[in-house]
Amino acid sequence: MPSLFSDCMLPVLIIEDDRLVRKLLKKLLQPQGFEVVEATTGEEGLALVSKVRPALILCDWNLPGIDGLSLCRTIKANPNWADVYFILLTAYSSPEHHVKALDNGADDFLSKPIKIKELSARLRAGLRVYRAFQEQRRLTQELKLQQEQLESEMAEAAEYVRSLLPAPMDDRIIARSQFLPSRQLGGDCFDYHWLDSDFFAMYLLDVSGHGLGAALVSVTIQNVLRAQILPGINFYQPGLVLTALNEAFASETDWLSETPSDRYFTIWYGVYNYSKQLLMYSSAGHPPAVVISGQSQNHQIHRLRTAGTPIGMFSDSKYKTQFFKVEQESSLYLFSDGIYEIQQSNGEVWNLDGFVDLIDRHHQSQQFDSSEAIVRAVKDLKCDRDFEDDCSLLQIKLR
Repeated sequence: MPSLFSDCMLPVLIIEDDRLVRKLLKKLLQPQGFEVVEATTGEEGLALVSKVRPALILCDWNLPGIDGLSLCRTIKANPNWADVYFILLTAYSSPEHHVKALDNGADDFLSKPIKIKELSARLRAGLRVYRAFQEQRRLTQELKLQQEQLESEMAEAAEYVRSLLPAPMDDRIIARSQFLPSRQLGGDCFDYHWLDSDFFAMYLLDVSGHGLGAALVSVTIQNVLRAQILPGINFYQPGLVLTALNEAFASETDWLSETPSDRYFTIWYGVYNYSKQLLMYSSAGHPPAVVISGQSQNHQIHRLRTAGTPIGMFSDSKYKTQFFKVEQESSLYLFSDGIYEIQQSNGEVWNLDGFVDLIDRHHQSQQFDSSEAIVRAVKDLKCDRDFEDDCSLLQIKLR
């Protein structure tokens, strides 16, 4: 007899206590290219499932011990065996029995006495379903591997971005930072460094969107500012720096394969004249820097922000430099909006005012480094859930 399934040697498990029925099924199945395995009880059949990994099971309803219906229910409840095509064999032919079989997980129903053509048709249908299930499983596994590889690469990229961030500084100026990347690679980046022996630069930027594209933009901008490669620009003048960044960013429609409408960023950029205790700053759509001057009851809170749209939105935008006279014992806090635009555990959305109050409370209770305590308090508000956006916080003591 020519084989209907000559391209496969798939195992078929027959669970049947009637020796003549087993013999008949084996005689019908072997010429079709199947590897036939036999069991006489439900217990024996259940033990063989994990060993044989059958593609199809032909199982009698009325078995001694574990009956066919219970066996089907047990097999289908196991995710590792869910793709096995289960055909119940029975002398029952009523619609009620058909429904009961399907409700317990059976894929098909074959009435006794078994007809050869009907059996062949049911086997063909079963193989189609089994192969489709196997293909779906293969694709799912492949997708899982790709996802794991992507997550690994994104973790490496996040670690690279973290490696570019500045180390803590204990100099004439003391600086600390906290960086909490979100579930996805984001666009936060910051830096602080001496321009010369008297001028200290600091900035924090936040690129729109998430993923590798946002991270590449933030790293590129950091390199531009760190290497001071904006032609003809005085990096001691924050307003001029932001204006030059905007002209370069918005005019290049193919910059990093993005268009201006697809990618923009906010930034706060400041330069501190150490000897004159004068802070020059400019911002582009970024949250204000917060300066806390003095101690205890006499302290003051200042929010430093200038008018201006995010960099890259409008090519003709201009940015101005503002000045702030720094008093003794002043600390500057610089942050991205991801640290306060969060949903609290009570369901309410936090805001900038609440975050500034949090900064104030922790600043007064710490001798200097309150950044870690502030971040812990923010995490508590979220009940340690992942952040939807990157969170960055700088604390700089301007002596």
